[in-house]
Amino acid sequence: MYDVNRVDPAWEDAFRPSKIPTTEDAFGSDGQTSISVKQSRLGVRASGDAGGRPYEGRFEFDLFGTGVDAGQTTFRLRHAYGRWGPILAGQTNSLFMDGDLFPNTIDYWGPTGMVFLRNPQVRWIIRDRPDFYAAVAVEKPGNDIDAGLIRQIDPDLGAGLTNTEKLPDVTGQLRYQGDWGHAQVSGILRQIGFETVGAPNNEPDGNDLGWGINLGTAYTTGPATFRLGAVFGEGIASYMNDGGMDLAPQITVTVIPPGLIDITGEGQAVPLFGMTAYLDYAWNEHWTSAFGYSFTQVDNTNFQEPGAFHRGEYASANILWAPTPRIMTGAELLWGKRTDNDGATGDDIRLQFSFKVSFSSNDFFKE
Repeated sequence: MYDVNRVDPAWEDAFRPSKIPTTEDAFGSDGQTSISVKQSRLGVRASGDAGGRPYEGRFEFDLFGTGVDAGQTTFRLRHAYGRWGPILAGQTNSLFMDGDLFPNTIDYWGPTGMVFLRNPQVRWIIRDRPDFYAAVAVEKPGNDIDAGLIRQIDPDLGAGLTNTEKLPDVTGQLRYQGDWGHAQVSGILRQIGFETVGAPNNEPDGNDLGWGINLGTAYTTGPATFRLGAVFGEGIASYMNDGGMDLAPQITVTVIPPGLIDITGEGQAVPLFGMTAYLDYAWNEHWTSAFGYSFTQVDNTNFQEPGAFHRGEYASANILWAPTPRIMTGAELLWGKRTDNDGATGDDIRLQFSFKVSFSSNDFFKE
């Protein structure tokens, strides 16, 4: 893969608009080449019947380091769960997510404006039929807190602000599907909290309510599949594929006669809107393409820093060749843009090539 401009070196193998610098030469001069195997993955599945109920188990990992391992080619858990009857426990796709919105891109990370998180959870499956699925879950909370301008006013206070995760996130999903495709609505309710570590009584502290609605559909007609999604809410950025923050400081200034000023602050769940629109098209049995655009935008609070993330945009087009079902190669052109809270922007163009070989145990253990 080759970047015309630059992205954060720790994320050069994924195309994330939030990692595009808005300051010239922030990561060095323009132009960067990378060759990676981080996208490789391996997994096992099992299914059957136990105690008169169906069971399923799955374990899968890839080599795409994130968090403290960002930039490394190292183990990353994707799925590790078991299901028996209506109960599923372990790590897999969040119920707030619609995995079928993900287009057939070479870029491993995918469009910025879609919900995409694999999360530890306990799920109760209410209905699981070929045409209808309904479930609710409690999921592991993970809040992204932005201290904003507090860092400049009181560096010690800003350094001590941290997230609290006292309650699980609650998610739900309804999904209709058929030969034509699917339509899905999912939602989330969560508590987003903060406290000040090292301060008396851990104050200031507080919390706000986070909520979100995710709408998605994939519609197939002939050789074309349209994938459309929209997500909106407050305090849901940690569930997004890229960009944003869950909680940030909001300041209120009140004038009290005769001319006194009262300043109060609170942590506010940050509003967010995301959209994804893609077309997957099969030219024939062996050649396919995916074209589309996606964005995420947050409504920044009035006490966030000028360089805080405001909007990320992502567009791509590719041509893929699959001479057999197990082999794929192709090229993809991507464009991304980041806009900061103060209006500063940065963009990048990437040309990426990929070669993929898929295999299963059937290739090694044939009767």
